[in-house]
Amino acid sequence: MTDRPTDFNELPSYQPARRSLFSARKFALMASVVAGLGVAAYGLTPSHNIDVFTTTAHAQVDKQVKAQVAAPAGFADIVERVKPSVISVKVNIKEKVASRSDDNGNNEDSPFQPGSPMERFFKRFNGPDGMPPGMRGGPRGGRGAVTGQGSGFFISADGFAVTNNHVVDGADKVEITTDGGSTYTAKVIGTDPRTDLALIKVEGATDFPFAKLADGKPRIGDWVLAVGNPFGLGGTVTAGIVSASGRDIGSGPYDDFIQIDAPVNKGNSGGPAFDTSGEVMGVNTAIYSPSGGSVGIAFSIPASTVKQVIAQLKDKGSVSRGWIGVQIQPVTQDIADSLGLKKAEGALVAEPQSDGPAAKAGIQSGDVITAVNGTPVKDARELARTIGGFAPGNSVKINVLQKGQDKVLNLTLGQLPNTVEAKADVDQGDQNKATRGTDVPRLGLTVAPSGTVAGAGKDGVVVTEVDPKSPAAERGFKEGDVILEVAGKNVASPGDVREAIVAARNDNKNSVLIRVRSGGSSRFVAVPLAKG
Repeated sequence: MTDRPTDFNELPSYQPARRSLFSARKFALMASVVAGLGVAAYGLTPSHNIDVFTTTAHAQVDKQVKAQVAAPAGFADIVERVKPSVISVKVNIKEKVASRSDDNGNNEDSPFQPGSPMERFFKRFNGPDGMPPGMRGGPRGGRGAVTGQGSGFFISADGFAVTNNHVVDGADKVEITTDGGSTYTAKVIGTDPRTDLALIKVEGATDFPFAKLADGKPRIGDWVLAVGNPFGLGGTVTAGIVSASGRDIGSGPYDDFIQIDAPVNKGNSGGPAFDTSGEVMGVNTAIYSPSGGSVGIAFSIPASTVKQVIAQLKDKGSVSRGWIGVQIQPVTQDIADSLGLKKAEGALVAEPQSDGPAAKAGIQSGDVITAVNGTPVKDARELARTIGGFAPGNSVKINVLQKGQDKVLNLTLGQLPNTVEAKADVDQGDQNKATRGTDVPRLGLTVAPSGTVAGAGKDGVVVTEVDPKSPAAERGFKEGDVILEVAGKNVASPGDVREAIVAARNDNKNSVLIRVRSGGSSRFVAVPLAKG
């Protein structure tokens, strides 16, 4: 009988276990001899018997190792460390019509635009207290105090805490309850509706347990723990993974949400989403749910955004953002093809605001902003977030593609207005329906000079009819839209439109870029050119 120690050294990770097995084999063989049990009685040679023993023992060890690797470590240690920093937030809003809803179920108390995705999220997610419509603050349509509940977390030992703006917006009284059951009154230091963040301050102690905002970005697939106050139940922990990042849910120009699948429900608003280091990767703010309960799609504000906003709220109670004064839109592949761009990247300037920083710097309609201070701009949302991250008054360098030429323009940022008013230039109700205009068959549009159609203004040509099966209809054109430019040229008549289309076809363009004004805003639309 010979042993094969070289086999055991080939896999050093198993060395300790195999040395003990080697000794066990010797002991087992000695025991069988002492007991008078000859191995030959089993019809096996001594070496064969040892090989069987070794194979069986190795299989048992492998099974144990695999079981240890497969078994989840659990989150108890992390939860024990971070849960005390999470608070329940309760608000009272006096002298307010409770749960005002119209016949379509729209909640008039929502701080978001009616019909917007965030307004729908608001109603389902925290609206505002995690209770069904008609149960907030007394009978429907009655007057009295509205009670709302949400979540939050301390970010410093002296009582500063983060929650959602929609949790505390308009509150006359804010109370928080700690994980240990203590109740304190909180003061709203500042709110930022654009990112749905709020900073509150709790007095009464200087040793509150607090959480740290993460420095890095989470990766898709990372573990995430959501802690909050769902349905008013108090500190509740759920786990999941990061499902996606950079989500745009249509709530505003600064959308950059982390999507998680940890169960998040009504009342979780403002609560933290922790990573496995116990740091806050995001603030839970919305869910997508047809039923109003968790379906595994929740959205968190990234820690990087929280840091920027909270720093300003703590310093001055409000947030000031840089502003260049342009209406922008994404560069689609059709638009990129129309402009001769290799990639559908950058932000297309639909219209610069009169006397705004961009207009003063020379930025024009149809320009594509490709970089800010040398950093490439991927899309329109990234431009909005980048500019919004600068303080008003800063000077920046803007790279633009203007009429096929790359330019670098210097401009000084203004301050983003609190409200932006949009005025409709077209009153479709007053249009002269008898004026049908001239057909533009390659687009499927019928247009007329704007001056001939009541309420259409003086610039461009107004769309009087759209072929429902045309490329223009597929791109969203409708009666009353005003076409201002075609292929970079101003148009004032149907003939101008035709000439621009012919020129685009002669340049072998597959689509033509049209600047259209609809209501109070302008946008560019790339419309495919019909063959022939």
